[in-house]
Amino acid sequence: MLRYLTAGESHGPALTAIIEGLPAGLPLPEDYVNHQLARRQGGYGRGGRMKIEQDRMRFLAGVRGGFTLGTPVAMQVENRDWANWREVMDPGAGARLDRRVVTRPRPGHADLGGALKYGHRDIRNVLERASARETAARVAAGSVARRLLEELGIEIIGHVVRIGPVTVPGLDGDGDILSACLAEACGAAAGAAGGAAEQGAVPAPAG
Repeated sequence: MLRYLTAGESHGPALTAIIEGLPAGLPLPEDYVNHQLARRQGGYGRGGRMKIEQDRMRFLAGVRGGFTLGTPVAMQVENRDWANWREVMDPGAGARLDRRVVTRPRPGHADLGGALKYGHRDIRNVLERASARETAARVAAGSVARRLLEELGIEIIGHVVRIGPVTVPGLDGDGDILSACLAEACGAAAGAAGGAAEQGAVPAPAG
């Protein structure tokens, strides 16, 4: 069973992910993970932070010569914006805890719950962790799982077929474009794996 753990604050020195349960001998080049991180940064509606960061992952442990060792894999993604927050977010005793203090929780976010759970008066101690920036570590960890699935001949393909009332044309009847596309993609994946492939639709959550 694969298990991963992430650590790091949004404006801290770096984000870290540790994955355990990987077999030895899995080809795992850094460029593969960095390609997935680049895809994350290219999404629609990205904020100004994306212009600062240029996410590049590096392995700290568990990989040698591009292959996993069977031991826990440690990965790190540095935060370039850390240079602008060093005085506030320094892990050492020199941090200026009186700077950039946050006392108003964001509605619907983890701020209030985290402050109450851990007893923080400065909500920055919560929001630095409950940040979209943390997903960079999750993408890095998820890309390793994806690499393992590919090695087993499993590929996951997805695309949008409807947004509200706007639908991809030709989805009704026997000439279902979606089914044809899925059949072609799944057939190619099955051929590469030397086996069978399953297809199905996964609805987006309401709201």
